[in-house]
Amino acid sequence: MNLVLLGINHRTAPLEIREKLAGGLQDLSAGYQALRHLAGLKEVLLYSTCNRVEVLFTTADPPKTVPRVQTFLINLADLPTEEQERIMYIHQEGEAVQHLFRVASGLDSMVMGEPQILGQVKEAYRLATQQQATGAILNRLLHKTFFVAKRVRSETGIGCQAVNVSYAAVELARKIFGTLTNKTALLVGAGEMAELAVEHLKRYGVSQIIVANRTLERALKLARRFRGDAISLAELECQLLRIDIMISSTGATEQILTRDQIKKAMRLRKQQPLFLIDIAVPRDLDPEINTLDNVYLYNIDDLQGIIEVNRRYRQQEAVRAERIIAAEALKFLQWRESLAVYPTIIALQKKADQICQHELKKTLSQLGPLTPAQIKSLQVLTQSITHKLLHDPILYMKRNHHPKDTSREINYIRRLFNLDQE
Repeated sequence: MNLVLLGINHRTAPLEIREKLAGGLQDLSAGYQALRHLAGLKEVLLYSTCNRVEVLFTTADPPKTVPRVQTFLINLADLPTEEQERIMYIHQEGEAVQHLFRVASGLDSMVMGEPQILGQVKEAYRLATQQQATGAILNRLLHKTFFVAKRVRSETGIGCQAVNVSYAAVELARKIFGTLTNKTALLVGAGEMAELAVEHLKRYGVSQIIVANRTLERALKLARRFRGDAISLAELECQLLRIDIMISSTGATEQILTRDQIKKAMRLRKQQPLFLIDIAVPRDLDPEINTLDNVYLYNIDDLQGIIEVNRRYRQQEAVRAERIIAAEALKFLQWRESLAVYPTIIALQKKADQICQHELKKTLSQLGPLTPAQIKSLQVLTQSITHKLLHDPILYMKRNHHPKDTSREINYIRRLFNLDQE
């Protein structure tokens, strides 16, 4: 069996093509049904995310099977056949293994080190096993994949530093306060930035979320998702007395809070620390706010600087991750190559056992009557001699399973023991 991975991702195909493919795979069960009917395809794993669609499979005849899988994907997106060469990549054997390891470890993601992809691969494997689409090779490979991703996470800092604006804002808040447990956060604006920020805030223990937006309906919608409160922009100033963190990302053309407003609020707060993140362009908050005691104001440029430092750090850690992946891929491929010797080992053991039984039967027929205990002793004796004679040849095959030409060596052993006689 040959291992093949075929797919598209955010680097090879535009969003509209990825959307078409993902749309065609909304029913993954139907996708598995179609793939299993392709001649030559044995085991298969199919996974689809917002940034990639990939098919991992085993086949004894890649030249014939690969075009069939390509056609399957092309038909899903209703694309011209000539598009496949431009947008699809094909990895085989070691390249396929390393690619899968890199995907699950977050090295092949749009945001390097993002953790969500591992959960998506795990879910895809769960569905594949439900569909009985995997076997010995893919089962072993996927378990190895999860092990490798865990190693990369625990032994490198690939996912430790924030590389998006919302996450960086929350990480800064954690540094200011030490912990976000039992803190209250106010989000001004209810767009994508705000949604991401809320998710990170909740993950780190913020107890209360308040959402302010020009359109109260949008504020209510986001607040409801996270069991928070919604307010109008007119209530903004009075909310400064009860919050610890404010993240502002509106589309306002004028500043929504001035230095004097914050100064007044800080007097009433008795100088309790206030953390403000302004990720709006143009800025929502008066830059002079940063001159006040116990007020920490950061803008989008501050965060971008942090993100760039963190991105370089992740790239350095990616070098260590690639080393782990290369080593673990080699171990898996060695296991794969070891499978080639097992039919020969089984055939050798079977032939030896047949000879043993034949000779024992002939010997017993020439001896006089024996007790059951004596017959058992002779059986144990012949089996023991056979096992000891085969021990070294079998050990050699298991340990020496990846020479330069594995098939040539196996053929030599089969001829030596005459295992293929008719």
